[in-house]
Amino acid sequence: MHHGQIKATPVVGLVGNPNSGKSSLFNILTGLRQRIGNFPGVTVEKKAGMLRLPGLPTVELIDFPGAYSCYPTSLDERLVVQELTNPAGDLFPDAIVYVADITKLDKHLLLFTQLRDLDLPMILVLNMADLMESDGLTVDIPRLSKELGVPVLPVSSRDHRGITELKAAITDLLRAPDAFRPRQPFYEPGASARDVLGELRRELPARNDYHALLLTHHAPWLKHIPERTRHKVQTARVRHGFHSLRAQVEETMDRYNSFEPIVKSTVRHAGDTNSYSDRIDNIVTHPIFGPIIFVVLMLLLFQALFAWASVPMDLIELTFGTLGETIRTTLSEGWFTDMLVDGIIAGLGGVLVFVPQIAILFFFIAILEEVGYLARAAYMFDSLMQRFGLNGRSVVALISGHACAIPAIMSTRTIANWKERLLTILVTPLTSCSARIPVYVILISFAVPQVTYLDGLIGLQGLAFAGLYFLGIASAMLSALAFKLLLHTPDRSFLMLELPDYRTPVWRNVTTTVWQKSKTFVLEAGKIILLISIVLWAASTYGPARDMAAAEAQVEETAVAQELTEAEAADLLASERLEASYAGHLGKFIEPVIRPLGYDWKIGIALLTSFAAREVFVGTMATIYSVGSSDDEFRIRERMAEERNPVTGEPTYNRATAWSLLIFYVFAMMCMSTLAVTKRETNSWKWPAIQFTFMTVIAYVGAMVVYQLLA
Repeated sequence: MHHGQIKATPVVGLVGNPNSGKSSLFNILTGLRQRIGNFPGVTVEKKAGMLRLPGLPTVELIDFPGAYSCYPTSLDERLVVQELTNPAGDLFPDAIVYVADITKLDKHLLLFTQLRDLDLPMILVLNMADLMESDGLTVDIPRLSKELGVPVLPVSSRDHRGITELKAAITDLLRAPDAFRPRQPFYEPGASARDVLGELRRELPARNDYHALLLTHHAPWLKHIPERTRHKVQTARVRHGFHSLRAQVEETMDRYNSFEPIVKSTVRHAGDTNSYSDRIDNIVTHPIFGPIIFVVLMLLLFQALFAWASVPMDLIELTFGTLGETIRTTLSEGWFTDMLVDGIIAGLGGVLVFVPQIAILFFFIAILEEVGYLARAAYMFDSLMQRFGLNGRSVVALISGHACAIPAIMSTRTIANWKERLLTILVTPLTSCSARIPVYVILISFAVPQVTYLDGLIGLQGLAFAGLYFLGIASAMLSALAFKLLLHTPDRSFLMLELPDYRTPVWRNVTTTVWQKSKTFVLEAGKIILLISIVLWAASTYGPARDMAAAEAQVEETAVAQELTEAEAADLLASERLEASYAGHLGKFIEPVIRPLGYDWKIGIALLTSFAAREVFVGTMATIYSVGSSDDEFRIRERMAEERNPVTGEPTYNRATAWSLLIFYVFAMMCMSTLAVTKRETNSWKWPAIQFTFMTVIAYVGAMVVYQLLA
């Protein structure tokens, strides 16, 4: 312990069970002064933020992942134990703000008493204080504080009650960490543990007996324990017959016996009012109505994606169109202006136009999460998922996969069973992520007529859109089943979830989520797309000098022979130059392979570039078609509709080609970043290679079958 000495940047850890409202509190305390990174050496997301307190240096607030106890069952929990048992680490907190849900205090105190016995300076925050009145709860706070030996503060992250007091308490705790120390530990280790500790206490870098006990339990996997010590711990455990699992169970029981009386004597319920959530659950998790409600919710979500996003999307297109024209008229002609308008602005417009849809998608997912519905979805689909070799928690990954496969694959860390986790990682990219939305939107308009029923409430295009999503989900499930049989996974796992009470969403959390995710999309996808747009612009503007000259000569001849107007001649020149350019050569090179799918070399270029990220497809189309001379370069759809097959004169994007492309994009693994994340999460190149191969094969075969049937 540092006595009275404050570090240059004090670290305060936010710790608590999942669903304790920790993240809401983190958002309130730090506002938008947040950094999202990864914990060192692992891929668990680390949220850190800056907290300014009067008279103290800027405090770093770290939002640790939710954990149930110091005996971890998931990667997230391991991380909490690892950082909190390593006083030499950078993330070791000078103080802990322990967040507990006031309505479930008896369940949330297990981890609290464990950390208390590690002798860490702590504050206990009773979150959801706004529920005290509605649930008729009364809490004897002074008595609870005295019994637990820590400051106890009721806080509501919904209406910001108690936040000022919390900040003051954190300030006091950092100034005088020793003011609150427990009188006696909550738990005394048993005989076999005491023997082992007697032998190891000098060896282990521990602050007290309980710290030494945790190091003894977890020595095999804790990163900060040297190999030599690990070996000594192992031999000592064997010599004294120390049975780790049995000791953990005994300790847990013992702790419950010590803190349950405290909760009983300080928290009073006015009759049981939990039935409200239960009554809703009787319908929402009903074996028949539950899945129906789920499907209806998802349909509503996709209908909203189509209907609500169209106005802001049109506005963004218009803005970029006007911007491009303005730059054309103000700057002198030349390669720089071309690159700016055709490369950069066309590319940027291609990214930003999807922000409304991504924002709407995350808005809905965040609300479902906040209300407590996503946990129910996991619970409801667990037994179904088990049949496919997955786990109820996979539902959350598969649902968030609709936003982006990257965070979805990261969310599989809550699945403790490695095989189920691997299957979830492998099949998640088959669910249609938001990057496919732009591709779907443009292609559905060619594949499906714009017919609506019930006064425009239900449209065929919206139904086709939902259909593509359900096709993605079905293919993910069937692939999981195939992998389950190939990898034969014998061991079943158990789902441990606490179903949180239904609550009205905390809007601040919803907006923070939407903001963070949209920002990530623009910055991450945007960088790739911009780079590719510029490379593409160059590749489609320049080409081998001889070919380019030949193309120009050819056009001049044709123009004279057919007496073309200036505009027609310019259009012809643009398309001939594109064909003679480097991009054209590449497209022509792969054309024989994609011809059976109904694609020409221009679509070929788009397929190649969209391997960086699917949404590049539309940006590529924008760049390829805007290299022409047409006045308005930003109405990609109309340019694609005008595109004709030079041999047959048919529209290039007829129904067969559009459907073939749609099917290709439902299945294809078109995203380098996802492959990178799979590599990081599975720690080998084998799985991303398998993932890429199986998805590309399904996509190619599927698209070919559809095209040959419809053509």
